[in-house]
Amino acid sequence: MVDKRSATPQPSAKVRILDKARQLFAEHGFDGTSLQQVADAVGMRKPSLLYHFRSKEALRESVIEELLAHWQETLPRLLAESRYGPDRFANLFDALLSFFEEEPRRARLVTRAALDHPELVRRLLREQLRPWTILLSDTINMGKASGQIREDVDAEAWVMHMISMVIGAVAVGPVSSALLTREDEEAVDWPREELVRIARTSLFAPTPLEADDG
Repeated sequence: MVDKRSATPQPSAKVRILDKARQLFAEHGFDGTSLQQVADAVGMRKPSLLYHFRSKEALRESVIEELLAHWQETLPRLLAESRYGPDRFANLFDALLSFFEEEPRRARLVTRAALDHPELVRRLLREQLRPWTILLSDTINMGKASGQIREDVDAEAWVMHMISMVIGAVAVGPVSSALLTREDEEAVDWPREELVRIARTSLFAPTPLEADDG
């Protein structure tokens, strides 16, 4: 009889290294994490880790590239799934929030890397994500032409600020939530909902009914 547990594929050594490095870099920063710490967390010797990544710098770049690779795969699918308008906005914004909320270390990692090694992060963003953010900006400008989007929206700046806002909210939210006075359980999702409201109302032009109410 086959033991099903033994048939379950195990993550490769490279995947396990990237996973532990992402956790440690997010918690302690790149400069505060040694290759020996990563190797110990994975359960391997340092020379074995260096077989997969020739240096800590190479490991750092691979960790960031892995995070950005998710969006290279996800953005084209999300853009194709819905036409421009509220549906596309909802799909994209929810995907962005969920990606960082389901593992807050991702937001902390990006924040630390951007502050400590800005040129590396700028280069990787430019190489891997700029084509898709340009496409998203173009669709926003098309929405302006059709009257769906506010005329004064700077499409590229809006995309940049929304990404920064989400990453910042997830990265420092547990700290900045000390400013809130609502502590009941029903308030748990309130900051998230407010974030979505800010993003939506800053993008979409008011409907005739909303304009009349204003």
